[in-house]
Amino acid sequence: MRAAQIIEHRKPLRIGNVPDPTPGPHDVIIRIEASGVCRSDWHAWMGDWSWIGLSPELPIIPGHEMGGVVEAIGKEVKNFRPGDRVTTPFHEGCSHCPNCLSGHSNRCDHLQIFGFGYDGAYAEYVKVPNGDFNLVPLPDEVDSLSAAAIGCRYMTGYHGVIRSDVKPGNWLVVHGAGGVGLSAVQVANAIGAQVIAVDVDPAKLDLAKKEGAVATVNAREESVIEAVKEITRGGAHASIEALGIQETILNSVLSLRKGGRHVQIGLTTSNEGGIAGLPIDVITAQELEIVGSLGNPRTDYDGLLSLIAQEKLNPKSLVSREISLDDVTDVLTDMSNYKTYGFNVITQFK
Repeated sequence: MRAAQIIEHRKPLRIGNVPDPTPGPHDVIIRIEASGVCRSDWHAWMGDWSWIGLSPELPIIPGHEMGGVVEAIGKEVKNFRPGDRVTTPFHEGCSHCPNCLSGHSNRCDHLQIFGFGYDGAYAEYVKVPNGDFNLVPLPDEVDSLSAAAIGCRYMTGYHGVIRSDVKPGNWLVVHGAGGVGLSAVQVANAIGAQVIAVDVDPAKLDLAKKEGAVATVNAREESVIEAVKEITRGGAHASIEALGIQETILNSVLSLRKGGRHVQIGLTTSNEGGIAGLPIDVITAQELEIVGSLGNPRTDYDGLLSLIAQEKLNPKSLVSREISLDDVTDVLTDMSNYKTYGFNVITQFK
């Protein structure tokens, strides 16, 4: 099959033929029709995240946002057959640990991620482990492009909004109008929250308005904390940080009203190395809540896909460009300079 591999950090990906994957007894082989290029892939390409055990052994095929068709199944697979249209979370669960058994597969004790622990979906085919547990059937109304769009950033934004516990009419601030941030804006708007988008790029803020943000703040031009408190008359009910940067984490926490909730989605860059300072006295005095949010558990996919099928959510609107395998290095390079907008999705593999 044809695939794109990271051979060396920060160097062009190698595009060419590699052996086709073969299924073990519980595995499923998917023929990929669409594969998103995610900023997490960029972190793998950069060699980040060694501090959380996510520095992949090279060479590796990246890619963890996918939609496609079942090509082959292992002999023990019971719930899927060749020809089924499917997707899968970027985080693959073991199916038997306490977290998987309690419906929190995104917290699996043995969690593995495509493109980090094993080969991912920048390829014509990918192997999905524990297929009966990890695969998600697609409704007829949800195509492979939409499935790739929700594969990581969108479902992460969706889960983050759920974790924020925001109610209709509440103020929610989203720090970072990239893929995760725009997804959170769209989801929060759909449930009736009043969303403020924060970024340094006017074009990204314009996109956030199109997805339902009622106000935007350019962090290069004004104080985020002061602007949010003025717009909300005292502070936001909840705030999502989608970048993993010390400055935006502080802005997120300090823009909350008393009793507000900060949701941390963004994993840090090499500058922070996994450690960021928090204003503990403010958190204590104002009884703020700090919660983490990772991916989206397998059990929550039915609700997400149902909303997409009913056209109440439209992840495909965030797809800015369909590309080929040969374009991936250019997209990763653009990510280094924050020049990508929305989702770039591979749909040409030959």
